[in-house]
Amino acid sequence: MKLIVNLPAYNEEEKIAETIGRIPRTFQGIDEVLVQVIDDGSIDHTAEEARKGGADIVILQNGNRGLGVMFATASENALKCGADIMINIDADGQFDSSEIQKLIDPILNNKADMVVGDRFSESSAKNIPWIKDFFNRLGASLVGSFLNVETNDITCGFRAHSRETLLRLNNPTGFTYTQETIIDAIGKNLRVTWVPVQVTYFANRKSRIVKSAFSFINNSVRIILKAIRDIRPMKFFATPGLILILLAIILLTLFFGLYFPDMKVAPYRNYLFASAIFFLIGLQLVIFGLIADMIKGSRMLSEEVLYRMRAEKYKK
Repeated sequence: MKLIVNLPAYNEEEKIAETIGRIPRTFQGIDEVLVQVIDDGSIDHTAEEARKGGADIVILQNGNRGLGVMFATASENALKCGADIMINIDADGQFDSSEIQKLIDPILNNKADMVVGDRFSESSAKNIPWIKDFFNRLGASLVGSFLNVETNDITCGFRAHSRETLLRLNNPTGFTYTQETIIDAIGKNLRVTWVPVQVTYFANRKSRIVKSAFSFINNSVRIILKAIRDIRPMKFFATPGLILILLAIILLTLFFGLYFPDMKVAPYRNYLFASAIFFLIGLQLVIFGLIADMIKGSRMLSEEVLYRMRAEKYKK
């Protein structure tokens, strides 16, 4: 079994060698361990420090392309190198690399396809800003309710992926790849599980990826809604559509209850108009859901073809 420990990095020259040095090189059930660094166009000496620190693979990307592209690059190269498991861990040393064994064990024991670090279920992450803690918990709760799956933490970058997972996941689009990949994996019926991990947020350290809380929330909401729309289209469209249709029926019933005693339409026509509007909008949403569900079927066929092509390309 080959394990690749992947570190996405951007301007991490101060920490990356130390982080690499703390990564164990032996794990139970693993025959070979490689450390891989994806340098996302750093303008400092991240790549050189990574090599000095003992990285086996250092890949330089052209320009600062973001976490999603880094993850796609890491996954493709891990498959090319014959990895059975790829662990993703932050380059700044916030996570304890001695916990890697906890994340790979469920995959080694064939109990999971993807294992995500859980920073919140047992205790709060040390020194995490309250707004980040609140929105991470809220986002996990909302996504879980939509997908009918318990999701404890959807933004943790400390996670393990089986080879099958790497072959099946779509290429994410941005720094919200953490949410995208979890939703994608659940939508493809891959077994996703969470393992409690420790993380320490360094005081006064600004994120090199997220420029502001507003941009993080805005992009996260947009990506989550898009992903859920594609994976649960009937729930996304038809549920609010049926609610509007039910509201239309209630208003229509109320209209008739007021109309029949004196047989006058004019005083109550607003009920009738509102009922018609709600019914038409609700019907449209239900139709959108049916159309989106058909598109989902076609997309699933395309993804299966892509999976088979990738499996053949990276056959061990």
